[in-house]
This record gives sequence, C-alpha cells and structure tokens, in this order.
Amino acid sequence: MTAPGEAARRKPARRPTIKDIARRAGVSESAVSFALNDRPGVSQDTRARVRRVAEELGWQANSAARALSGERAGAMGLVLARPAQTLGVESFFLQLVSGIQEVLSARKIALLFQVVEDLDTECALYRRWWAERRVDGVLVVDPRTEDPRPELLASLGLPAVVVGGPATPEPATPEPAAPDPAAAHPPPLLSTVWADDAKAMARVLDHLHGLGHRRIVHVAGMPGLAHTERRIRSLRTEADLRGLDERHVHSVTTDYSDAEGAEATRRILDAAPPPTAIIYDNDVMAVAGASVAAERGIPVPGALSIVAWDDSALCRVTHPRLTALVRDTPGFGRLAAQELLAVLDGGPLRTVQGELPHLEARESTGARPPR
Repeated sequence: MTAPGEAARRKPARRPTIKDIARRAGVSESAVSFALNDRPGVSQDTRARVRRVAEELGWQANSAARALSGERAGAMGLVLARPAQTLGVESFFLQLVSGIQEVLSARKIALLFQVVEDLDTECALYRRWWAERRVDGVLVVDPRTEDPRPELLASLGLPAVVVGGPATPEPATPEPAAPDPAAAHPPPLLSTVWADDAKAMARVLDHLHGLGHRRIVHVAGMPGLAHTERRIRSLRTEADLRGLDERHVHSVTTDYSDAEGAEATRRILDAAPPPTAIIYDNDVMAVAGASVAAERGIPVPGALSIVAWDDSALCRVTHPRLTALVRDTPGFGRLAAQELLAVLDGGPLRTVQGELPHLEARESTGARPPR
C-alpha cells in the first residue's frame, strides 16, 4: 500500500526531451531539431518518423527556449486596465474572449490575459512581455482618446490590433485640411477592428424618437475611452438632427458597474423634468436602472423607456424584457484574433469594420407617456 503522503512526495513526471525522441526514433538530436522545426536537412520519411515519436511521447516545445532561439512564443496577450470588480458582472468581455480563444485555439496558440490597475502598468507590462518574448502579439482593448499604446507597440515592433476603436486619437473638432495628403492622412500605427457606434446610436435614437420621446439621457461608460466619447458625440449629433434640446438629451459617465448605473439613474430621475427614456451603455447598468425604477414605482415602459447598448441573457430574463442592441460579440472577438494572426503572418496594416448591431425592440420601450 502507498504510505500516507507518499503520493505528495513523488517527483513530477519528467518531460520528454529531444534526446528521448532521438533515442526512440534512432536518429541524431540535430535531425530531431531539423524535423520538428521544419528545417531542411532530413528526409520526409525521417521527418514523419520523428514527429510520430514526438507525438507518442507527448513532447511539446519549450516556449522559453523557442523564444530564445528567435522562434514564436505561441501566445498572444490581452491586458485589461479596468477595475477588477466590473469584470464579474459584465458579459461583453467574456463573449469577446470566447471568440478570440476560438480562433487562437484552432492554431494551438495560447491567450495570456492579465488585469492591471491603470494604463501606465499596462504599458510597462507590454515592455516586459516584449523583452522576455512572452507573446507574439497583443490585442489592445478599450482604446483611449489620448492613447500612448499604439505608438509604444509600434516602436517595440510588437504586432498588435486595436479592438473597438481607431489606433490613433480622433480629433474632437475637424481640423483644417493639410496641404500634404500624407500629413492629412498619416499611415495607421496598428491594425484596427472597429464598430460603428455612430450608426448604432442613430438606430437607438430613431426608435425612441419614433415613439415620441424628447427627453432622453444616455448613461455612458468610462470617460476617456474612445468608444464612450464616440457614443456621446453621436448622441449629440443625432439629437441635433432631430431638433432635440441639449438640456433634455445628454450623457452622464460611469464605470460600467451596476452600482454606478443605479446611482446615475437615481440622480437622473430626481432631475426636473425627468427623462422619459434612458439609454445604458451595457446590460448590467440597464438592469440596475430598471430595478431603481421599480423601487420608485415608476412603470417601465409606461412612464420610462429603457434601452441597453449590449444584449445578454440578463436583458431577456428581466421583466419587462429590455430593448437592446444585439451584436455578435464572439464574432467581433474572432475578427480581432484573425486580424492579429494576419498581421503576424506579414499582412498589411488594415482597418476592419465589424458587423453593425441591430436594435431588438422588447417590452421595455413604449410610447412617450402623456404630459
């Protein structure tokens, strides 16, 4: 019988080495190296035999050794500089990562994911990953209006794709046309996959305006994020096109959490006059807002219409079910991962647009209440 604690004292199984493969296949260690790394110098029969033996032994390349030899690390990086508590309740990033992982796993590439406290820490992490050759490329999320990451990654030569926004800051106001076309349209620093927030906001405003709403508040995400600023600008543009007063159609920013979404809703409903419709930048805040309305005895949609920017199971099980923008978030993640692999394989820098979401009207939106 095995003595108590004996299993815990056993040495871990030894990983197979190139020497083990060479011995089993009856070839030299250099022949094994040539065969496993697709280098000339061995016959096709030897290459096939070596690979068969390697598979039988369960051999895998050591990522650190491969990095030192100049080969790929077999991993991509994803860093998120957001409060950690906001991740457990928001489904967007889980769906995004599932799409990314689907593409990477098909190529047997790992995803190295890390949450950090701020942008400076994120940039420092990129420098360390680059120096240690920990990743072959990175996916950059939450692009900022003032963003140091594209220039940093371009200077390091670390392949990257910006997810969800432009790779260069957008000017807040149109600038005079430059005489030099190259100066007016500088080449992109990184490839980008993006979503058209302006058209998405137009669809939401079309829906609410068509129902008669003229007092609409947008509960936005974190200030400084490129997509937050785009949505705020888009709301103002679409409101102006419809002749809606800025005093009655405006945005407030939050950290995306249910707590701040609820608190923002309380402040909004305390205003005079209160809005008849609220747009929330994610599903979690929309559900929190609906709960605040229920606490105050405000019927939805009888006195208040609610729209969630991102659809999820939360929107579909809440009563009443929430009107929401529906998009293929895993598909957006797949698109980002495919673009990063294309860059890694030597493809050109590109700007690729994701699928435009559609608005699914449910029970949380209705006609503007009587004055």
